[in-house]
Amino acid sequence: MRRQALAASIPSDVATLQISRIVKGDNPRRYFSRRKHDELVVSIGLRGVLQPIIVRPAPDGSDLFAIVLGERRWRAAREVFGASGSIPVIIREMSDQEALEAAIDENDIRDDASETEQADAAVRVLAACKNDRAEAVRRLGWSTSKLARRLALAELCEPVKCALDERRIKIGHAELLAVIPVDKQEKALDTILKAGLDVSKTRDLLMRVTQNLGAACFDKTECTACPFNSTTQHVLFETHVEDGFCTNPGCFDLKMQAAELTRTDLQAQTSVQVQADVGASRADGDEGHDDEDKITSAACDQEAMAQAGGNIGIETPAAGPPETPARAVIAPVARDKAAVSATSIAARTIELREAMWRTALARTLAANPAHAQAAILIAAMSGTLSQIKPETLTSRSGVLVGPEFPGLDYQAKIAQILALAPARAANILSIIGAAYAKDVQAFAHVAHLARTFEVDVRDIWQVDQAFLERYTKDELMFIAQECGLITHIGPKAFAKLLAGKKSELLVAMLNRPGFSWAGRLPAAMTLDGQYGPPPEEETPLKESSIAA
Repeated sequence: MRRQALAASIPSDVATLQISRIVKGDNPRRYFSRRKHDELVVSIGLRGVLQPIIVRPAPDGSDLFAIVLGERRWRAAREVFGASGSIPVIIREMSDQEALEAAIDENDIRDDASETEQADAAVRVLAACKNDRAEAVRRLGWSTSKLARRLALAELCEPVKCALDERRIKIGHAELLAVIPVDKQEKALDTILKAGLDVSKTRDLLMRVTQNLGAACFDKTECTACPFNSTTQHVLFETHVEDGFCTNPGCFDLKMQAAELTRTDLQAQTSVQVQADVGASRADGDEGHDDEDKITSAACDQEAMAQAGGNIGIETPAAGPPETPARAVIAPVARDKAAVSATSIAARTIELREAMWRTALARTLAANPAHAQAAILIAAMSGTLSQIKPETLTSRSGVLVGPEFPGLDYQAKIAQILALAPARAANILSIIGAAYAKDVQAFAHVAHLARTFEVDVRDIWQVDQAFLERYTKDELMFIAQECGLITHIGPKAFAKLLAGKKSELLVAMLNRPGFSWAGRLPAAMTLDGQYGPPPEEETPLKESSIAA
C-alpha cells in the first residue's frame, strides 16, 4: 500500500529532489576520475545540474530514491550544494534488472565530445571573451591548464582533428602531432594510420626527427617559450617527447646554418688578419710558397693521394662510371670467437664510421675556405661534383646568399652572386665543400680528403653506450684491451665484470673512476684500422720522420 501511495505521488515529468533523499544505485561503473569530478564540480557550481539524473524508488521500500543514471552529477552536486540542496531528477518505476540494463547501456553508448571538438568550442568562447583567458576559464568552468591544452589542440590541421573526432586516433596521437609544424602533420597522420602505430611507437618515431637543443650552437633565448620546444609541450600535454628537444627541424636547421655562417665569418676575418701578418713578415724578401698553392697542388695530385692512402683499408675507386660508389672493403667476420679482431669489429660499424667521418670532413671544410675550394676543384675535375644533391644547397640559399634569393629570376641571381663580398663568397664555397663531403657517393673519396686535410673525428664523436651495445662480450673485451681499459682496472677485475650481465659490463666500462673514453678511437672507427689514442698520449714524431 505504501509503495502504491508513493507511486501515485511520483511526478511523470522532471521533479526536484533533495540530495539527501537520493542514494547510490546498482552502478556497474566503479572508477570515477578525480580530475573529471573536479571539473564537473566547477561546472555545476557555475550553472547547476543542467541534465536531470534518473532515479527509481529505493528497493527497500523507504522514501528514498536510488540512482539509475547520473551518479557523477549527484556526487558533484552533493559537494557543491550539500545534502540539503536539491537537483532535478526524472523518477521511473524500474525493476532491479531494468535498472542494471539501463546503467550498462548508458555507460556503453555515451560518447563525450572529442578533445578537438572542445578545442574549437574553446576558441569561440575565447573570442567572445575578447581573448581574456581568465574570463574564458570562468565561463567554461575549466582549469587554466585545460584551456591551454585545448587551445594548443585547436592549432591541429583539419585532417588530424577529423581523425580524432572519428576516433581513428587517440588523444595521445593528437597531442604528439600538435607539437610539430602544421604543414607536416597530415603526412605524419598518414604514416600513423597506414602503419597502425600506437601512441608509444608514434612518440618513438617523433623522437627520431627532433633536434637536441642542448647540442645547438645558436642563442636559444627564443626557444624558451617556443611551442615547438618539447619542454613547453611537457607542461601542456600528458603525452610528449623528452625535454630539451626541438620538434621543428626546419627552424632548427636555419638557426644552425645562421650560427655556422656567423662563426665562419669570424674565422674568415681572423684568417685575413693572419695572412696580412704573414705578408708583412715576408716583406723582407722571404720567397716561401703560398699555403693555398701547396694545398691545391697536393689536392690535384690524385695519384700521390692514392699512394698515400694505401693503408687505410678502403678500396680505391676503379676506373668506370662515376655513379658506381666504392664502399669500405672489410673482410667477412669469422664465426668462431677466436676470429675477433679490429677488422671483424669494424664490420659491425661501417655505417656509423662513414657517417661520422663525413660529418667531421664537412665541418672541417665548412671552417676552412681554402680546403673547401681544393675539395671542390678535386670534385669538379674528377667528375663527382654533380653528386651534390640539388636540394642540399638550394634549400639553404636563402640563408647563404639572402632571404630574397630563392624568389629571384636567374639574371637577378647572377647579379646577386657577383655582388657578394669576398668573405661571404668564401663562406658559401665552404658550405659547398661541406655538402660534397656529405653527398659524394664513394666513401673512399671522403677518406682521402679526410687524411689530406688531417681531419680528426674526435671533435664530434666518442665512445658511448650506443656504440658499445652493438658488440658481443668478446668484442667488448677486444675494445677494452686496445683502448687501455683492461690495463687500467686489471685483467682479473675485468674478467669478473665479463662474467656478469652485459648491461652491467657496459655500465662498468663507461663509468670507471680515473678512466676517460674522451679522445680514444677504437680501431673500428679509424680509417687505417689502427687504434687511435688520445692526442696527449701520442708519441711526437721525430724531425727525420716528418722529413721522410
